[in-house]
Amino acid sequence: MRVLLAVFPVAAHVLPVVPLAWALQNAGHQVRIATHPDTARVVTEAGLAAVPVGRGEDLAALTDFTLNPALSGLAGGGLDIGPGDCADWGAKWFRTTRVFAALRPLLEELTGVAVRWRPDLVLWDPFCLPAAVAARVSGAAHARLLRGRDNIAWLRGRSARYRGQAPDGGWPEPLEETMQQILEPYGLPYEEELVLGQWTVDPMPPDMRLPAPDVRYESMRWVPYGGGATVPEWLHSRPLRPRVCVTLGAGEQGRRLLRESGAGLADVLGSLADLDVELVAAVDAGSAKDLRLPERVRVLDGIPLPQLLSGCSAVVHHGGAETFASAAAAGVPQLIVPVPSWDEDAAAAHLVRKGAGVAVARRKFSPRSLHAALSALLQNPCFQETATAWREELARLPGPADLVPMLERLTRHHQRS
Repeated sequence: MRVLLAVFPVAAHVLPVVPLAWALQNAGHQVRIATHPDTARVVTEAGLAAVPVGRGEDLAALTDFTLNPALSGLAGGGLDIGPGDCADWGAKWFRTTRVFAALRPLLEELTGVAVRWRPDLVLWDPFCLPAAVAARVSGAAHARLLRGRDNIAWLRGRSARYRGQAPDGGWPEPLEETMQQILEPYGLPYEEELVLGQWTVDPMPPDMRLPAPDVRYESMRWVPYGGGATVPEWLHSRPLRPRVCVTLGAGEQGRRLLRESGAGLADVLGSLADLDVELVAAVDAGSAKDLRLPERVRVLDGIPLPQLLSGCSAVVHHGGAETFASAAAAGVPQLIVPVPSWDEDAAAAHLVRKGAGVAVARRKFSPRSLHAALSALLQNPCFQETATAWREELARLPGPADLVPMLERLTRHHQRS
């Protein structure tokens, strides 16, 4: 069959879909990944076929919080659904619908690709509603492919329940205006599956899942993929001391944590260097050359995280889905300082419940508190034992190749119906 994957146009969203795309291609299916031209290179470097969409749109205008008014409310935890009650769910749902609207410029090109190529199945990023419309217009089955927790389905369900309880006109559903703008040019009626998919592929731990009774979930084991790179010689040997990967500062969320705390990356790494460990800092070499780092610190520049994690005794990060799930798959204990954006608080809470690591509250973060938490993590062997058991638990979930026959069956079913 022909499978089209439509991905939110940033590398951090493209990379996690590669293992499933490979599995489909290895099973004999034709696979193409639709993304912005500026991120197409990530696809082609993985040996897959890229379909550029949004050629008339500036990538930053589609994805940058500061340049796109529709995304401006997402910074600072704008869509985070933490482990407790979400009192501001209404505001978060409104922001979610604005992200849907922000990707409308992709609609015409995606639909054109689908109508011409006629895929049997479209797998789409939960934000990429134009792909669901393209699937409907072309007659393809379609499903969402998650990257983190399914905040969208939970928020949609919460909004629908509230509207059912509110007096007429008491809750103007923000989704209606967005969907009308997307569907009207094609004369399509609104259907819930255009927001939630005919089914949903979920690569996160099943016991992290938010309640969404109207969604059919298919679990898939997270297979880490960070791109290709030449492996340095020092990664071939076991480290003489416990190896600790520190990714704070590698991305915007980590840099935000450092800015808010007033601590510099050099201060953080300097405090951790007092421990008897080998520190590997995930920060680009250009930024690191201006830092006065301890001699014991290695700078990780261009090495995919999965190549590093297997030899680590701990990883320190801000709770992002890719690092969280990759470390869990590798059986590495984690120290999370959650910086909320999507599901970082929930990831930290889940990690602590599992006993596979520790968390430091963002408001309590400092080089000293991080030093104490990492020391406790490394000194207690229970964390490694639990992380190993968790890895074995997750390894029993279906992998991408195991999922392919199910995708084939569901595609046939939905194309007939």
